[in-house]
Order: sequence, then structure tokens, then C-alpha cells
Amino acid sequence: MHVRNLCFSLFGTIALFACNGPARHEAVNTQATADSLNKILDDYYEDEMRMVPVVATFLGDNRYNDQLPVDIGQAWRNELDSLCAGYQVKLKALDTSALTPNDRISRDMLLREVTLFRKGLTFHDELTPVNQFSCITLMLAQLGSGQSAQPFANQRDYENFMSRMRHFAEWSDTAIANMRRGMAQNYVLPKALVVKIIPQLKDLSSPDTAKNVFFAPLKKMPDSIAPVSQAALRKAYDSSIRAYILPSYAKLARFLQEEYLPKARTSSGVGALPDGAGYYAYQIQNYTTTDKTPEEIFNLGQSEVARIRKEMEAVKDSVGFKGDLKAFFTFMRTDKQFNIFKDDKSVIDSFQAIYQRIKPKVDELYGHQPKTPFEIRQTEAFRAASASAEYNPGSPDGKRPGIFYVPILDAKKFSYVGMESLFLHEAIPGHHFQISLQQEDTLLPKYRRFNGNSAYQEGYALYCESLGKQLGLYTNPYQYFGRLSDEMLRAVRLVVDAGMHSKGWTREQAIQFMEDNLSTPEHEIVSEVERYMAIPGQALAYKVGELKIEELRDKYKKQLGSKFSLRDFHDELLKDGALPLSILEEKMDRWAASR
Repeated sequence: MHVRNLCFSLFGTIALFACNGPARHEAVNTQATADSLNKILDDYYEDEMRMVPVVATFLGDNRYNDQLPVDIGQAWRNELDSLCAGYQVKLKALDTSALTPNDRISRDMLLREVTLFRKGLTFHDELTPVNQFSCITLMLAQLGSGQSAQPFANQRDYENFMSRMRHFAEWSDTAIANMRRGMAQNYVLPKALVVKIIPQLKDLSSPDTAKNVFFAPLKKMPDSIAPVSQAALRKAYDSSIRAYILPSYAKLARFLQEEYLPKARTSSGVGALPDGAGYYAYQIQNYTTTDKTPEEIFNLGQSEVARIRKEMEAVKDSVGFKGDLKAFFTFMRTDKQFNIFKDDKSVIDSFQAIYQRIKPKVDELYGHQPKTPFEIRQTEAFRAASASAEYNPGSPDGKRPGIFYVPILDAKKFSYVGMESLFLHEAIPGHHFQISLQQEDTLLPKYRRFNGNSAYQEGYALYCESLGKQLGLYTNPYQYFGRLSDEMLRAVRLVVDAGMHSKGWTREQAIQFMEDNLSTPEHEIVSEVERYMAIPGQALAYKVGELKIEELRDKYKKQLGSKFSLRDFHDELLKDGALPLSILEEKMDRWAASR
């Protein structure tokens, strides 16, 4: 609960106690309801950390660093369903009229979440437990690298990850069993994704200690471990890698290559799967926090593509380019003037320069800024080929910084176009500000401090790209065209994602549509399309969320006139954490009315 809401609730309680008997009874009921809600929220957070311990690790909660549940197994799914059903009953029993507005937000958010979890469990994505973009096979390698959230500061830390290695062997066996069930039910991954997963698994099954990232924590053990203990620990840790990690990844790779690939499907979207239409509708609801239909998403995307193309045409004409927009895309993609980097360090240094350039202007647009440290790093080699630029949150205690990761496959081919908008989105004032401020807000219940949804988080980050000119960027027309290209990418996603998953579009159709509307290199377009194939609906969140935030900003500008402050709008927008869009609008409307 924030100070403003806390003061309001305390004032209301004092006033009620000063009145007659029935009012005192109402005040007692109000406090009892708030106490009940707070206990529900605290209990849920603890259950969440226990059920999803990798999330706890990334949040700096080290109690479960040795755990890796088989979250694709039926026992785990049954337990989650039972837990969520229990929370539904408790939340529905609360007297919502006795809650403050901010507590009502917490109650409504959690009820929505557990209801969606239960709905999600009626589908069977546990039958496709791996992909090339984001799954436990990649996340475990990131944790095991020693450069991520999993700590390797003492002997217990090493033993914790050795335990996770043992659990992964069970997880991977379950994954194979699930995929065999999927093969029998025609519930399988597209071939185009399987051929990308196999090399990743083979690399992570390699016994080459110099190249396999799992051996990295052995290269430099902390001084806190006595030399006499280090030798035994090295031997045990190395043995665990060879006993659990290498065989499990090798077994997965062999299974996918020999058994699964021949049975993989040629279709691209989940619409081809049993109950695929229902599953996609659920994913839209989950990721956009709206009830939009696939058809509405598809049409919205087409409208946004047409609008952004007009702006692109204007930039093309302003630089004197002779030719159509498709030719300009080719020019932007191939002309050597946009490839200015000689090595990986120069790319990272250029992002650092963007950071320094916007710092003075950020203060004008944001009154409340995070304390969490921030770093820019190159994406690790083992996952760079299939990775996009991304932000990894820092720990709430500030010991681990928020990290903006940049994949660099070949610095000499890395285009500077779009770097500014990318930084605003992934780093500052995008994900780093939003997530860090939320985590730092100790007045929020833990459930909300560490909660998130794509529509708000990605929508806000995309909205931040539109602030470039106010932050002193986009002075180069090609960089501004890069910003338009990034916005176009999010608009195209609406068309392509809905096209593949609800209209039967092929991977090739999706690639062609993106090539017709983007200057992005072909290999990046392929990677994007395959990402949408792997995670249906996730890519819709960006545009849907951005458009809602812009709609709210423009509405309050008209409503408040000279009383409107963009700085205050941003502070209020970020103040209560990541909210479902409908709940966000209700909160922001109350803020505008109070002005």
C-alpha cells in the first residue's frame, strides 16, 4: 500500500471510531477484511516462491536455490490447480466494499491471476516443454554460467546448484515422456523450431570444459572456500555435470533428432493443435490482459501498419532517397554507412554513450527514479544466436544490478540504426525504471512488488520509445527511422501472430509480410517469426499496452488542460507496479479526477 492510500485508510478508520457503535463495527470489519487480504497475499507469495523456485532465485530469495521442480509433471500441475482453487474461494469471500482502492487492486489482480492459471491448466502445453527461445533448458544454462542470478559465493551455493542438476535430470526425462505423449496426440512442435533446438542442446551436452558454460563456475572459485575444500568440491561439481547435465542434454538432443523431428508438424501456428483456437484465445487474454479476439488483434495490426508506413515514407523523402519504401528498406539493411563498429566493445560503448546523453533529460520526465544499479552487457555466446536484446532485473537489495543484454554475433555487421529506441525500451526509462521502481516499493505487498504482466511492462517499454525526441535522441533521421522500424515491428507482430495462430498463415507467409514492412535483416526476421511460433500471444502485448498508455495520456491531457504534467503522469503510471490494463485505467482515472 502506498503512503497516499495508507493515510486515507487510517484517516477513514479514525473517523469511523469517533462515531457511534455501528460505525465502530464497520471499522473493525474494514480492518479485519484488510488483514485477511494481506494474509492471503503473503501466503500466495510464499506459495509462489516455493512452487516456482527459479523465480525466487531471480528475485534474490535464496531459500530455494537447490530446488528445480518438475513443473511439466502432472503432480505439480495438480498441486498448482488445488492451490489456485483455494485462493479463489478466499478472495471471493472478502467483502470488497470494506477495502481501500489500492487493496481492491491487489484483490482483483490476484483473483484474475489464479483464475487464469486454472484456465491455463486445462490446456496441454506441458506436451511441448522445450523451445528455442525461452525454456528451462536455456535458463538453467544461464543460471549455471555463474554470471546470472544463481549465486556461487560459497560452498553451499555450489551444492545448491549441484542439487538443481540432479533435479534437471528428472525434468528432462519427464520432458521426453511428455513429448512422446504429444506425438501420439498430434500435439507437437513445428519442424522449423525443432531444428533450432537440437544444436542448442548438443552444445550444452559437450564435455569441452572450455566451451560448455556449465563448467564456468569451476574456473574461479571464491576465496571464501578454503583451498583444501576446493579440490573436493571441484571434483564433486565436475562429477555432477557429467552425471546429470551432459547426459540429460545429450538424451534430449538425441530424442529430438531421431524420434521427434520426423513427427514434428509442418504447420506454424497453434491453431493446428487439438483445441488450438481455445488455447490461442487464452494466450491473448493472458498476455494482453484484454478480451480482444484474434480478429480484432489482426485488424488493429493492419491499421497500425498502414499508419506507420506513412511516417516511414515521410522520413524516406526527407533524406532525398529516390525509390520506393521497399528499396529504402534494402538500403537501410545493406548500406555500409550504418555498420560503424569494429569490435564488440565499440557496440557496448555506443550504448553507454546513449545512456550518458539522455541522463539530464530523464529528470524532466521522471520525478521518481530507481536506486537499483544498472549495467550494459554483451549476451553470452551460448545463447546469442537465438537471443534478442533483453533486460534482466536486478535484485531488490541492489546487490545484483539490472542488466541490459545485447547479442552481438558480428560487430562489423551490427547496424547503429535503432540503437536509441532499443535502449529506451530495454533499459532507461523502459524496463529498468519500471521493474526496479516496482521491486523497490516496500509499501506494496510482495505479490505486487514482484508481479508483472506483458501488456503493462512491454506496453510501457514500447511507449518509452516514443519519448526519444524529448530525451535528446532521434536527431539523426536514420535513427528516427529505426524508431519507426521498431514500432512497425510491434504492429506487424499483431498481424503475423494472429495470422499464424488463428488464420493458418505459414512461417513463410509471416516472414514475407515482415520483409514487406520492415528494414530488419532477414536472419532477424526469421528469428522473430520463430519466436512467435514458440510463444503464441506474447508478442501482442507490446502494441496493445502501448496504445492503452497513449490513450490514457491523451485523455488526461484534454481533461486536465494546463494542470496536466507529463512528469506526474509517468510517476503515477509507474507508482503501483504492473497492472492489468483494465485495472490500470481505473486507477489512472482516479488519479486524474483527484487533480
